[in-house]
Amino acid sequence: MMSSSTAARPSDQEIIAQFNSMKQELKAIAQKIGELELERDEHQLVVDTMSPLDGSRKCFRLVGGVLVERTVKDVLPAVQQNQENITTLIKQLSLSYKKKEDDATEFQKKYNIKVKA
Repeated sequence: MMSSSTAARPSDQEIIAQFNSMKQELKAIAQKIGELELERDEHQLVVDTMSPLDGSRKCFRLVGGVLVERTVKDVLPAVQQNQENITTLIKQLSLSYKKKEDDATEFQKKYNIKVKA
């Protein structure tokens, strides 16, 4: 008769599949963080460019694939708010990444998984 700890242990293939899934999740989160950092930098460039301009000057903004005419005083706060939201999202994803990375490391140690370079 098998002991309960042996019966509860997943097969080697299941362990490897789960570990690879964890690694894929980490890769996807890291990629999304990279994309958001680029987008945040683009927003910063727009803010830096628009800040010294007169608030009544007209500018154009792409909204849902449509280019709309607005004034700097209308667009600048919206761009700044979007930039803040992106920064918040990056922080949340970074925390999620760290937690998942810790989980993957713990899983790797638990099942004594060795990664070949």
